Amino acid sequence: MSRLAFLGPPGTFSEEAALKHEATAELVPMPTITAATAAVDSGMADQAIVPIENSLEGSVTETLDLLIHSARPLLIWSELTLPIEHYLLSKKETKAGDVRTIFAHPQALGQCRSFVERCFPKTAVEAALSNSAAVEEMMAREGAAAIGTLRAAEIYGASVLARGIQDRTANVTRFVVLAREDHPATGRDKTSLACGFDVEDRPGLLVGALEEFSQRSINLSKIESRPSKERLGTYIFLMDVDGHRTDVLLADALKQVEARCSFFRILGSYPRYREAPA
Repeated sequence: MSRLAFLGPPGTFSEEAALKHEATAELVPMPTITAATAAVDSGMADQAIVPIENSLEGSVTETLDLLIHSARPLLIWSELTLPIEHYLLSKKETKAGDVRTIFAHPQALGQCRSFVERCFPKTAVEAALSNSAAVEEMMAREGAAAIGTLRAAEIYGASVLARGIQDRTANVTRFVVLAREDHPATGRDKTSLACGFDVEDRPGLLVGALEEFSQRSINLSKIESRPSKERLGTYIFLMDVDGHRTDVLLADALKQVEARCSFFRILGSYPRYREAPA
């Protein structure tokens, strides 16, 4: 049985994703995404499952920065997606008109911002470490509500004030499983990488790197940037490309891209996620 770290406590979407990834794993709840990855690095867990991207809020910057900047980085072993539905929870005796404070994880709040601003425009919002922690803190406070999950409501005995409060119904979060090594080739893989260029910017640096993929007919499915954290105006580019890093064509392209870059890191090769048939 493998040990799988996740953003806890129990009742979070990360726990749900962990069970979806491996229902028989020994789950290891951790208070932050950083702590979940540290659990793998220290040997407390074999893998960690962390959110990396949401269809409403975009990338989870804490996860990206860990992949880019960690001195001993983990690699992406696999990925999965999870439909997200948010609930406004409260104590059984609390009515909507009684709510003076809403506890929420920042990502959850961002996904439900329109609902909160429309229905609770004068209500104070307090940040929580996770969706489950938000419900736990809410249960200890009078006149409070929390954005959380049905599982958290069951754990802490909360009631549902409103359901489906996310800004859009099609709300999906992508999770990645991190380990000390990435996944062997399966024939239906993708590779994630990060790269940066010299401080002295020159026209065509990024285009030249991207051409290494296009010249070999390798599909680039995603590209985004993050601050390099070294100097204002310098960036790290994150890319997802089709194929496994050990594939001959992709391996050659990656070698040529690395030669053009001042910073280069493969974040992992892993199977493209496909939802199992119902």
